[in-house]
Amino acid sequence: MKNVRLVRALQRVEDEYLSRMGLSLPLAAIALVVAADLAAGRDHFITPGIVAAPPLAAITVNWQRTLFIGVLGLAIQVALAPYDGVTDLPDHDVMFGQVFAYGAVTVFSVYIAWRRETGAKAFSAITSVAEAAQHALMRPPEPRVGGIRLAVRYVSAADAAQIGGDLYAVLDTPYGVRALIGDVRGKGLGAVQTSAVVLGAFREAAYDEGGLDQVARRVDISVGRHVTGGDFITALFAQFDKPDSVDLLHYGHVPALRVARDGEVETLYPNEPWLPLGLADMVDEGPTPWRVPLQPGDVLVLCTDGVIEARSPADNTFYPLAERVGALVAGASYDLDDAVQRVYDDLLAHAGGSLTDDVVLLLLAPQRRPLPAHPQDPPLNPV
Repeated sequence: MKNVRLVRALQRVEDEYLSRMGLSLPLAAIALVVAADLAAGRDHFITPGIVAAPPLAAITVNWQRTLFIGVLGLAIQVALAPYDGVTDLPDHDVMFGQVFAYGAVTVFSVYIAWRRETGAKAFSAITSVAEAAQHALMRPPEPRVGGIRLAVRYVSAADAAQIGGDLYAVLDTPYGVRALIGDVRGKGLGAVQTSAVVLGAFREAAYDEGGLDQVARRVDISVGRHVTGGDFITALFAQFDKPDSVDLLHYGHVPALRVARDGEVETLYPNEPWLPLGLADMVDEGPTPWRVPLQPGDVLVLCTDGVIEARSPADNTFYPLAERVGALVAGASYDLDDAVQRVYDDLLAHAGGSLTDDVVLLLLAPQRRPLPAHPQDPPLNPV
């Protein structure tokens, strides 16, 4: 969603810049050509240079004003024709050719201006709908859910739509704070529909089911009932029911990372690796949640494979999240938004400024009483 807002903000800046130029740029081009023609004298025929004015108008004003510039330019050329001696020529083909070429350029410029306007309106409508749809699907959580602080970055690689197959949710339930992060195989509308099924099932089951494994089973049943075509979803479930630990349940997803306050990183590989949602019916029973201890200041880092599979254009290497996240997140359990932005910025820098896959970065940390000062922390009340 942040990506949507950035695109729309850049579009507004561009539109404002072009609107400020308005008619000044094409009018300045006409004035420059006229001044040059008059200064050069009757022996020089420079007025055909006015043909540059309609294309300049096409990128700065609407199609009506572009048409006005075209008519104005034509009128000026006709008015200067006697001065330039064009009307004195026995053969008027030069004059007719100039008028025809200028008219063709004007018509094409008006068409370009019209397409630019309609395209901008369509893009604005698409991004507005996409932002509303993403709000409805993802329902971005507050910086604090129950006793958990969190920060998230969701970015879709899809142009304009900004909705992809990656998903997440964090809910405060009677059984503690429950979180889900997942990745649907594929992209496009089918992936969005599958995401809606998974998120809807999770939001219902998270409040109804007592065990995390039962929540996952309910979600998997919904996937089997509503998702067709052999699609599957890698997923990682988490439950914070105690301040000093977290329960994890793994369905073929990217393992979570635990970042200690001093920057030490541990990859939380599942004790019982399992198949993704949608494929779990191929085996009996299901995985069992396992409990991971959390020390004061620890941050749990969840992500989708778009993060760890982002390649560097320089050497084609994957993004080394486990190697870099420690320094970027260490000691940030009370400032997760800045931490997740640092990780995302580092990811973009590694990928050369653009991503080719959907990305979710989710940082979670239990909220406890204020921690004692850490040697690397700034003072709480600097003088």
